[in-house]
Amino acid sequence: MEYKPHNYQAYCIERIVKDPAVGLFLRPGLGKTSITLSAINILKYFKWSIGKALVVAPKKVAEGTWSKEAGKWDHLKHLRVVTVLGPLAKRIRALNTPGDVYVINRENVPWLVEYYRQDWPFDMVVLDESTSFKNSSSKRFKAMKLIRPLCKKVILLTGTPSSKGLMDLWAQIYLLDEGARLGKNITQFRERYFIANTHGGHFTDYKPKDDAEPAVLKAISDICVSMKAEDYLELPQCIEHEIPVILDDKVKKEYAQFERDLLLQIDENTITAQSAGVLTGKLLQFCSGAIYDNDHKVVKLHDCKIDAYMEYIERLNGEPCITFYGFQHDKERILQALAKTKLNVRVYNGPDDEDLWNAGKIDVLLVHPSSCAYGLNLQAGGRHIVWFTPNWSFELNDQGKCRLWRQGSPYDKVYVAYLVVQGCVDEDVMAAIKDRTDTHETVMRVLKARIQKLKGEI
Repeated sequence: MEYKPHNYQAYCIERIVKDPAVGLFLRPGLGKTSITLSAINILKYFKWSIGKALVVAPKKVAEGTWSKEAGKWDHLKHLRVVTVLGPLAKRIRALNTPGDVYVINRENVPWLVEYYRQDWPFDMVVLDESTSFKNSSSKRFKAMKLIRPLCKKVILLTGTPSSKGLMDLWAQIYLLDEGARLGKNITQFRERYFIANTHGGHFTDYKPKDDAEPAVLKAISDICVSMKAEDYLELPQCIEHEIPVILDDKVKKEYAQFERDLLLQIDENTITAQSAGVLTGKLLQFCSGAIYDNDHKVVKLHDCKIDAYMEYIERLNGEPCITFYGFQHDKERILQALAKTKLNVRVYNGPDDEDLWNAGKIDVLLVHPSSCAYGLNLQAGGRHIVWFTPNWSFELNDQGKCRLWRQGSPYDKVYVAYLVVQGCVDEDVMAAIKDRTDTHETVMRVLKARIQKLKGEI
């Protein structure tokens, strides 16, 4: 296929070619992969300025997205893309295979750095979904920091660089400029742009100063490019709607009692992000219709949400649909319900399922949001998404929507439906998604509010 870049794509290609480091903060659907490969092609075969490029990506993306994209476009078909995945011997064999672009999953970055040490062979490093490196304490960040001075060119790719707040930016920007703009370490960054929150004399978290966001964005504006798909492309209309799920009276009473028993034993002043995640997870499971007991066995509670889901699938009248589930027992119960239909149902496991979906050979594709969040182009296979279990993370919701709502869709509309149990924690999740608030902070705030409400009813 002939590659005819949009003006913004040509601009991004030029930036990668000219600048030693650049962050492309482009929303899904803007063609980050084709932009980057086009720049690599120019740098290697026209400028002769690089030898090998390394792409670090989420595992599912590393498996197929980069090689598929290179094979898609006429001007890139000569690029040799080598995947560095699997067992140790296979990875070493791949590294010794002649190639232009080597793609490795982010979990193996520390191993790769240790393997080469000072003999680092990659002139250019691309961090696909650079938010994977936002934690400055992580092994993968420390490994990349170690070899950063050995890289001629570093490119960051992501659509949501700071989905959970400004604190996410320091580590990513450091890998671009080695601390020149936001500080040589995270402490300098915090002191410059944040104030410490305390509760009862104890530190809780950091809050951005009033002028922090514009100051940070100004500081990095020369090294980052930020674009939204809707500003540059004719995208299909995206229609999001909630499907109310009403619990039976008996189940509603059981939920109320379950919530009371669960939350009243908790002191809202000592809730942590981890404990909040566990507690809300249990409430979300109840809404979905099953829950894990203390022995991790599945206890079925009701079919209210399953029934609502099957009614929605029936209304689609055979149109393909991606279904995002939250828990393994959700997946199993959905599969059991769909087995009674004549629909072709698949659970997403990798590139083969992506191909089958886009070829129109799958009616319902079951996907866990974390396994399908990045890099997958599913727009050719359908126009319907349904969230069986709402997810607190705005980033995962946004990325999930953009599997279909993106450039190249053959549809003029894309529909995203959320199954929302009324009067329960599902509604809190939807409110958090709409507000685009920090996940951990929101979960803790919601739980505290629910505990206080329950205590007021005693």
